[in-house]
Amino acid sequence: MAAMIAFRYVYVVLLALWLGGMVALGGIAAPATFAVLQQDHPDTGRSLAGRVFGETLKRFHIASYAIAGLLLACLIGMAVLGSKPNGFEIRFVIIVAMLLISLYSGRGVSPTIERMQQEIGGPVASLDPNDPRRTQFGRLHALSTALMLANITGALALLYWEARRGG
Repeated sequence: MAAMIAFRYVYVVLLALWLGGMVALGGIAAPATFAVLQQDHPDTGRSLAGRVFGETLKRFHIASYAIAGLLLACLIGMAVLGSKPNGFEIRFVIIVAMLLISLYSGRGVSPTIERMQQEIGGPVASLDPNDPRRTQFGRLHALSTALMLANITGALALLYWEARRGG
């Protein structure tokens, strides 16, 4: 019984960390970083902020891979120790989907954004509005945001599940 409680507790803490990290990054860190650096360095602030936030996001992606693995281990541990948790398969699929989204974002989208920024060599906003690189960058940024929102939705669903059913 104590091991089951420990697995469930760690599971909930990990979900809270992942969700909290995403909300803090997207809702607090990114806007603050861009606002301060653009104000203090009008010419280069946006590019600097992009680099700072890109590095922060890179580190967060690594943490999210570990969290997803630990969440899966906790869920499997709960199934092994007792009866299978309610909605085990659905929760398993949600966590795997969140991991795949994080991997795609961290190994596909973010490196492409970083490469584009290096190739452009200055603020993307300084490109002509009709420049295809500016359009592509905008699409990649929107995709990155959508992927994070998808994972926030998954984490909220999993936390709601825990609150509603008690695991």
